[in-house]
Amino acid sequence: MSQQHSRGHIAHCLGGALAGRDTVAVSGRRRITGVGLADGVRRLAAALCKLGVRRGHVVAVVAFNSIEYIELFLAVTYIGGIIAPLNYRWSFEEASQALELVQPTVFILDGSYSSWALRLKESNSLKSINLYLFLGNPCSISQDANFVSVEQIKRSSGGTTRSVEPVSAPNDVALICFTSGTTGRPKGVAISHTSLTIQSLAKIAIVGYGEDDVYLHTAPLCHIGGISSCLAILMAGGYHVLIPKFDAKSAFDTILEHRVTSFITVPAIMADLLSYARKQKISNHGMTVTKILNGGGGWSSELITGASRLFPHATIFSAYGMTEACSSLTFMVLNRPKFQEPKDQLGSSAEGVCVGKPAPHIVIRIDRDGSNNSSSPVGNILTRGLHTMSGYWVNNSIDTSDSVGNGWLDTGDTGWVDKTGNLWLMGRQKGRIKTGGENVYPEEVESVLCQHPGVAKAVVIGVPDSRLGEKVIACVSIRDGWKWVDAGAVHKGEGREVSAQMLQDHCRIKKLSRFKVPRIYYQWSKPFPVTTTGKIRREHLKAEILASMKLHSNL
Repeated sequence: MSQQHSRGHIAHCLGGALAGRDTVAVSGRRRITGVGLADGVRRLAAALCKLGVRRGHVVAVVAFNSIEYIELFLAVTYIGGIIAPLNYRWSFEEASQALELVQPTVFILDGSYSSWALRLKESNSLKSINLYLFLGNPCSISQDANFVSVEQIKRSSGGTTRSVEPVSAPNDVALICFTSGTTGRPKGVAISHTSLTIQSLAKIAIVGYGEDDVYLHTAPLCHIGGISSCLAILMAGGYHVLIPKFDAKSAFDTILEHRVTSFITVPAIMADLLSYARKQKISNHGMTVTKILNGGGGWSSELITGASRLFPHATIFSAYGMTEACSSLTFMVLNRPKFQEPKDQLGSSAEGVCVGKPAPHIVIRIDRDGSNNSSSPVGNILTRGLHTMSGYWVNNSIDTSDSVGNGWLDTGDTGWVDKTGNLWLMGRQKGRIKTGGENVYPEEVESVLCQHPGVAKAVVIGVPDSRLGEKVIACVSIRDGWKWVDAGAVHKGEGREVSAQMLQDHCRIKKLSRFKVPRIYYQWSKPFPVTTTGKIRREHLKAEILASMKLHSNL
């Protein structure tokens, strides 16, 4: 048996339990059978091959969730291509940076992003792109652009690859999933078929996905959590229900209509569901849900209690992970119906936050070499195993020098492991903020804020938030001759005023993604706390801000 055929491939999910389903997925008015999905994937794979996509080529895509997206994901990888999903929440400038990084051969877009294709085509700035395709109907695009749809090329493919075995790209890479670097620029994480397969199987084993599951896609298919859970349901032979993107009303309507049994969340999604349920007096829409998997940050006790009441038959899991580890590293049960009261996930501030035990195939190690306190169990969290990324995608090759040493991946987080094997998180090594499931790096936001003529210095931190996990907050020092104007104050219009609204507008003008724009601004009139080497003491600053927020809330 050749090495290629002895490896796993995510397209192998097209057989088995999936093939026998009368309906495997529904998206809007479209329904598709297991056989229909497999045939569609193979026909699209044949069409892409006919158009010149070869083993190792990168195909970039930006789109909302749909059956067509799943078909595309599997079709690209079927012929040894590498799929590179862009975040649809990005600005055009951020998307351009990601495209420059991966140099795709093909760029496939949802019709909502047609302007991106037109701008790229007119500027001719990305010479690697030989073909633009659209998911859905490109009728709204200028006829002069000569764009065609994925469905058109699939119909004209003239055959399928039914008799051809799926192949993998060099180094087994299936996916380039983007995450923000410390500068805020997208970093491409190269993830293998092996990593995707083993992580999906872990979710099947731990969460318990099966053929009877009706899975609602609440997470976007550009995020590793949404991708790995989608593959887990495909491998388990479950039923997919896709909505273009999450909103609470659509989610509840879909749960009721399709009798949804499982979905994944980040804290912001669950907070929105609970808020909508309270406003609309919803109490019985969640009765069919039996499995909820949370990622992207911990839940407050209020969220856990509210979710367990809204979805009384659901076992609620929480997972800790990262894109570089192909999603989840550890799992814990927050609530198991009828057997126990909901757990409060939050430990004390001295202990950190408990995130559960590693999945069976995952090795966790605490590196205390950099710790000044030899008696402390806290150190950098490292992981090793088949789940870790192949490396970062740089110059059309894989670079492991920045993150992987002797097979160990540095998560960028600090923590410790207790006697029962539970991992406790203490914080992030470099101040990264996790808000609404998205990574925000303070340095990027600070750079944008400091471009405002009235800002001398800015420090950005994250503070706990029951809905978003963390809320982005900016502390700004104003230049001499400028005046800070509080909310509700009258602007004199003298041109040398700075306010929270002005800074928010400035961030948007500078094309900063909305989730990165600070929600709250503090005028900082004293020196920022710094170390002896001049580095900002972010935790000291955060403590001051939290104390100030608590004081104001008690007034």
